[in-house]
Amino acid sequence: MRNYEIAVVLHPDLEIDLATTLEKIENIITKNGGKITKKDNWGKRKLAYKIKKQDWGIYVFYTIEIDPSGVAKINQTLRITEEIMRYLIVSVENIRYIQISRETESNIGRLIKRSRT
Repeated sequence: MRNYEIAVVLHPDLEIDLATTLEKIENIITKNGGKITKKDNWGKRKLAYKIKKQDWGIYVFYTIEIDPSGVAKINQTLRITEEIMRYLIVSVENIRYIQISRETESNIGRLIKRSRT
């Protein structure tokens, strides 16, 4: 099991009946073997650029645990879901690795500077 983050931008007209759409997304995740560990609803926000002729979107973020094979199934299902304007699935392990690498590089840079003085 790996950790992933899913960012979803929903159509702004769904603000009235958001619960059913969120339940639909959560069912997609759980039916494909995922476990939702955190859900963060940012609400309606202005988009940086128009998506499907819309200036606004509802942002929802999920942190999930799932096998990599299940991610492909979720990806296919979210792609054809009408309520979703955009989505992004990111592996959290890759993000942590990049952060650790940057911290290590900055620490090495400090050590080099100290050794020169």
